[in-house]
Amino acid sequence: MKIVVLMKQVPDTWGDRSLDITTGWVDRTSDAQVIDEINERALEVALSYKDGDKATEVIVLTMGPADVTDSVRKALAMGCDSAVHVLDDTLAGSDAAATAAMLAAALRELNADLIIAGNESTDGRGGVVPAMIAEHLGLPHLGMLGSIEVSASSVSGMRLIEEGTQSVRSTLPAVISVNESTPDARFPSFKGIMGAKKKPVARRSVAELAVSLPQASTIVVSTKVRPARSAGITIVDDGTAGDQIAAFLAENRLI
Repeated sequence: MKIVVLMKQVPDTWGDRSLDITTGWVDRTSDAQVIDEINERALEVALSYKDGDKATEVIVLTMGPADVTDSVRKALAMGCDSAVHVLDDTLAGSDAAATAAMLAAALRELNADLIIAGNESTDGRGGVVPAMIAEHLGLPHLGMLGSIEVSASSVSGMRLIEEGTQSVRSTLPAVISVNESTPDARFPSFKGIMGAKKKPVARRSVAELAVSLPQASTIVVSTKVRPARSAGITIVDDGTAGDQIAAFLAENRLI
């Protein structure tokens, strides 16, 4: 079994997020950069399967600037066997379409049995890249999975929908994306941290992958700083507080 896990480095989930007003892109210099939490859960799904089948190969695939190296090394320290880093200055500011096209090209080289991603990144919140990759590769996509079962020939899981739950299944190869109800990721061990230094990391460029990027792209037309919060309205109960609250809710069409 060969499993590829898609990993994205993002500004610290618990830190403040901001935009670069000049480019309209997420500012990735003002805070610590970490593996997206949802991608750590995707890694855990793959590594848990590897725990039960030592012959399984787990590869982490990422696209990003040179400083993604630290996150790649953490993924290797957690237990991944190798990594592929799509690195090219021309990819700066890539939208979902360009990202999916590049990752799909790298995945074609890897010929994975199972591709695991997070349902959506915490910096972009698009939630469409896994499905777009599946479309590029002509593979089935099972999205937003909570509980997941992987066998040598199939993958199944349960997703939450508005009406309840939905049980889905597919033969391999396939693409799946996991949600926040999957298990927390393991911590790298000291042995894993030391061993990560010797694990291979391949780098691929746009030219090497021979990708023709989509003609259309997302362009940020304008950006502005979010205004500071103003003080709220203080209601002192003089016997009419209920009426004032009801009037406020009605005025703002909340009731």
